Amino acid sequence: MDTIASLFSFITTPVSWVIVQFHSVYGALFGPDTGWAWGLSIVSLVILIRICLIPLFVKQIKATRAMQTLQPEMKKIQERYKNDKQRQSEEMMKLYKETGTNPLSSCLPILAQSPFFFALYHVLNSIANNDTIGVINQSLLESAQKAHIVGAPLAAKFTDSAADVAALDASLTTVRIVTAVMIVLMSASQFFTQRQLMTKNVDTTVKTPFMQQQKMLMYVFPVMFAVFGINFPVGVLVYWLTTNVWTMGQQMYVIRNNPTPGSKAQAEYLERLTKHVTQHDKVGKRRDRAVVKAIVAKGRDRNEFERKFINGLSKANLAAQADGTVIKSDAAAVAEAEDGTPTTATGTPKRQQPKRQSKSQRQHGGAAGAKAAGENEPKTSLTKSDEPEDAKPAAAAKKGGAKPAGGTRSKAQSGQRKGPQRPKSPSKK
Repeated sequence: MDTIASLFSFITTPVSWVIVQFHSVYGALFGPDTGWAWGLSIVSLVILIRICLIPLFVKQIKATRAMQTLQPEMKKIQERYKNDKQRQSEEMMKLYKETGTNPLSSCLPILAQSPFFFALYHVLNSIANNDTIGVINQSLLESAQKAHIVGAPLAAKFTDSAADVAALDASLTTVRIVTAVMIVLMSASQFFTQRQLMTKNVDTTVKTPFMQQQKMLMYVFPVMFAVFGINFPVGVLVYWLTTNVWTMGQQMYVIRNNPTPGSKAQAEYLERLTKHVTQHDKVGKRRDRAVVKAIVAKGRDRNEFERKFINGLSKANLAAQADGTVIKSDAAAVAEAEDGTPTTATGTPKRQQPKRQSKSQRQHGGAAGAKAAGENEPKTSLTKSDEPEDAKPAAAAKKGGAKPAGGTRSKAQSGQRKGPQRPKSPSKK
């Protein structure tokens, strides 16, 4: 144990120093030997660590999104090499390398917290063994040993014997009840966090190794916490329960406000955004404008939920712009002029579409129009006249001053084909 503690000495001293600083603040409020002072010091240590890890958490979110965009390509590789698992794995690794993604990126916050976790474990274990560590001197050691959280000492464990617990001035039953409840809450919060990620923020219809890994983590991590939790001191359980609750809340915020495209969370987010925009006729927050801008830029590549969002705006007579804002569309700006003519916002008359007629109306209307045209139209050369046909060329020649040329091409009249015409036969009376 001393060898392991020495390996983490580079981090145990800073961790113990941070705890002592927070203890000096809370000790002045609640008393230096109370469980509130030491418990809140551990909780504050967790919050400080998680704030420092926010950039890493953002990197994890981006890596997870990158993995999500690779789902179609990964599915193609699976189908292409479904009978060759080795080649399938090789192609998957090649795809990860080309795109710069890492399937283990979801474990980054946990891996980054591991040194602090082990450092806190050794600090509390030293308190249980009555050993000073880091900046915790003998007086602080005695104060920490007196601190109880709901009747359980900070350094007590579920597996401790009755003599060990009695040395810390506590009851074995109380210690086991408190530690068991904290282990259950710790495992349940971990399971809920992973399940929330799987059910709301990823597409579970695509079966890929990444999805299988996430499903495995959903069940493996809670079991690991339950198994190893019985060997954790109460202070470490406080640490791990706090960090699980922080992770759960942080993930809920991200899923609600920045969901993965194509996920159930995005459908819920766009539904809320549609309701807000249609009520206020504008996009209020900068984050929402960025989302609208990204949806407009996708064009035909929008998914089902994004197309539904655009259609919802259209039904409300709104149009999304390339800069992420929305404006009233032309359909919403239609107004009527004084004479009742529909006009647009610019004042130009709105084009009226003719009403569709039925087949019988078109037939009767066509026949009536033809009849009216026949009554008003002057007679052409195709209609029969009272003059004899032999007199027509003479009259035309006499009127135009030209001699009729028999057998020559006559000028094509309306309704006749061009070229030589067959002579008409005398009409039979």
